Amino acid sequence: QVQLVESGGGLVQPGGSLRLSCAASGFTGSWYFMSWYHQAPGLARKLVARITAADSSTNYADSARGRFTISRDNTKNTVFLEMNSLKPEDTGKYFCNANINYALYWGQGTQVTVSS
Repeated sequence: QVQLVESGGGLVQPGGSLRLSCAASGFTGSWYFMSWYHQAPGLARKLVARITAADSSTNYADSARGRFTISRDNTKNTVFLEMNSLKPEDTGKYFCNANINYALYWGQGTQVTVSS
């Protein structure tokens, strides 16, 4: 059974940094891309960043570009989201999403709170 497990969330002050991890397990074959989504309280999930397995090409939401960096460790089927210069509006739950063998999977999410 495919599982995506996120970790690394927490409480941080504005301007601070966090590093989120998403580890995929329980599958054979390949993952094609993995993404991070942000869901602020009361709002829909929005794509933050995406990375492909083949060539590590990346895409970022305008709100994340220049502050966040997505990266991968293929040997461990893990994707990271380095978040810097965090703002209160970055508060919410961050979900990992993966295309594995052409099916989409979601993790349970990890909470990020940016507050002084």
